[in-house]
Amino acid sequence: MRRRRVTAIPQSLGVVILLAMLALCAVPGLFAPADPLATRPARRLQSPSVANPFGTDYLGRDILSRVIYGTRVSLVPALVVVAVAGVVGSLLGLLAGYAGAWVDEGIMRLTDIFLAVPALVLAMAIATALGPSARNAALAVIVVWWPSYTRLARSETLVLRAVEYVQAAQASGASAGRVLLRHILPNQISSLIVKASLDVGTVLLLLSGLSFLGIGAQPPTPEWGLEVATARQYMFERPWYTFASSAAIFLAVYSMNVVGDAVRERLDPHLRSI
Repeated sequence: MRRRRVTAIPQSLGVVILLAMLALCAVPGLFAPADPLATRPARRLQSPSVANPFGTDYLGRDILSRVIYGTRVSLVPALVVVAVAGVVGSLLGLLAGYAGAWVDEGIMRLTDIFLAVPALVLAMAIATALGPSARNAALAVIVVWWPSYTRLARSETLVLRAVEYVQAAQASGASAGRVLLRHILPNQISSLIVKASLDVGTVLLLLSGLSFLGIGAQPPTPEWGLEVATARQYMFERPWYTFASSAAIFLAVYSMNVVGDAVRERLDPHLRSI
């Protein structure tokens, strides 16, 4: 009980931040004070003021508005990448663990190939080959992110395949698809959800990193990593320029990690008993 009381405030804060960012994703125009793409050269690189709380960028665009609209551009792709990679990887893991033999061997050797290369390096190579864009960056991260879900789903499938109720379903003539979807998947879904909730922050950092390197979102898209990359050349003369986007990335990753820990505490039976 003491451990949960200590973590209650950070978890609540993380949930509030996450809900606020989801609201910004849904209706950014309701909160943004200006058009994020409207350029005003006469007001370029203005310091923070009442009219522009975070100042203006090198084209005179309102930085706060670009960060608010960037919530949708940065956060939604991270959620989509984790969802797609999780579904694809989990299905492959279920198939490998249940079918066994050459199917298991083929899927796991393919998984090992992807896991042998650092995720950032492989994502950079794929995104560069496909061409710099936010969509191609998301596709690249999906390609490098599914193997971890495959390994998790396979390991749990191997354990559940030997459980009595699964063997009873097989003996009663249930099809492989029914056994997987009705008996095995529901008993490992909590582990997959916990992993997905903890992965969103890491994927957000990876997507922002690709945009920072110039192979993700392209100008004039208001994406957080791209905003930090654009602002770095003004880092010393206009230090406030990089603050808003950097803070947005920090808060998003923090909230995702805290919420992920909260989900793990509630779904993991070992942690619930502490």
